[in-house]
Amino acid sequence: MNDIVEKSLLETSRSLRERQVKVIEVVEACLDRIEKTEPKINALLHLDRESCLARAQEMDRSGPDPEKPLWGVPITIKDVLCTKDSPTTCGSKILENFRPCYEATLVKKLKDAGAIILGKNNMDEFAMGSSTENSAYKIARNPWNLDHVPGGSSGGSAAGVAAGQCFASIGTDTGGSIRQPASFCGITGLKPTYGRVSRFGLVAFGSSLDQAGPMTRSAADCALILNVISGHDPDDSTSVPRLVPDFLAALAERKDLKGLRIGLPRQYWEEGISPETMECCQSAVNLARDAGADIVEVDMPHAQFGIAAYYIICMAEASSNLARYDGVKYGFRDKSRADLLEMYRETRSQGLGEEVQRRIMMGTFVLSTGYYDAYYKKAAQIRRLIQQDYVQAFESCDLVLAPVTPSTAFKIGENIDDPLQMYLTDIFTTSLNLAGMPGMTVPVGLGKDTGLPVGIQLIAPAFEEALVLQAGQVLENALPGLGTPKGLS
Repeated sequence: MNDIVEKSLLETSRSLRERQVKVIEVVEACLDRIEKTEPKINALLHLDRESCLARAQEMDRSGPDPEKPLWGVPITIKDVLCTKDSPTTCGSKILENFRPCYEATLVKKLKDAGAIILGKNNMDEFAMGSSTENSAYKIARNPWNLDHVPGGSSGGSAAGVAAGQCFASIGTDTGGSIRQPASFCGITGLKPTYGRVSRFGLVAFGSSLDQAGPMTRSAADCALILNVISGHDPDDSTSVPRLVPDFLAALAERKDLKGLRIGLPRQYWEEGISPETMECCQSAVNLARDAGADIVEVDMPHAQFGIAAYYIICMAEASSNLARYDGVKYGFRDKSRADLLEMYRETRSQGLGEEVQRRIMMGTFVLSTGYYDAYYKKAAQIRRLIQQDYVQAFESCDLVLAPVTPSTAFKIGENIDDPLQMYLTDIFTTSLNLAGMPGMTVPVGLGKDTGLPVGIQLIAPAFEEALVLQAGQVLENALPGLGTPKGLS
């Protein structure tokens, strides 16, 4: 059973198609791993055991379908994506019993491709957080060291993939929520270009920033998932009607980095990075150079303002998006209050966590009369300048290479009472969401002092995910594997 869950998604998919292994065996292997690891890492909020076993038996009876690239492969979904008639809580008490009557477009695409959805992953409430400590249900833990966070807000997805509970998970990235937990847990995580993957059925936090993407154990596995979930969706006004290339086939087109110029943003490689993180990231730069890349320095003069602009914009959008959770239409309601305004107040106070309330209040403040121009308008202007920084950087390079986080995963409880310190863990990731460009985390080693994973992010111009995946695979092949997470042994 252990041999099955340690294989890649591509290997498992091939074995299933060739009937070297049965779907029921793969599903049972994942469920067995979940049973052993879940009490330790709290990666899941909902597990659909019986229906998955029934689906596996049905698929074994009907046989492989060559038209379905994910036929029989078990995966999980972050609990911010709507799944029809099964729980979608967003990690919040206010949606504790919510079961959508419709399915997110990307979930439907995954099912149509033959994937088996094992369950829904733990997350920071409404995707607001960097550690998964803000989940209303339970704190997720890092498989490499159970005293440390797995990152967030897609921490449950990252922890589950790293622990071998599934072959892939779908996370979402508003300000680094795929790339940062991927770095903390030693897996590969890709944030696609804004508009590449449909947002229909993705419960909104920051509508101009949110993007769903794959979290896997290799670049090739990411490419296969991205093939399935990409494409224009008429139900999503932000979905771009653009041809989707075959990302998996594109990987075979590049074996090295010859002819590529890789830019190192000076502002991302200066002070503030822990020595062990810098050492691992610098080794990745050296490997890129050895693989034939031309390493150049690029300037991103407005990078220092990215974190402030991001948090103003995302909090403003959160204030607007979360106004719908009032206890009237659906979700939790405080029924002890007869007065309407009191019912609103008590419902939101009891149903929403401290971090969500903080962001709603801050977002309402920056949108209020007298403060809109001083905060939100200036943040929007900085966003445009950051987008221009990237455009100008890509005039002198093909890809940008940067650290994902200033350090390895911090301890549970270390930053939870210091919101500013927690926000600063996103300092290298938020600008990419402001610019709407694609980026992918590749694990590059274990920190010398902590023994925890370190990741580096590859960033490309809009809709150049194929280039990110190609370069990521080259680095991946040149780097030694991280091995098995030590927290589970």
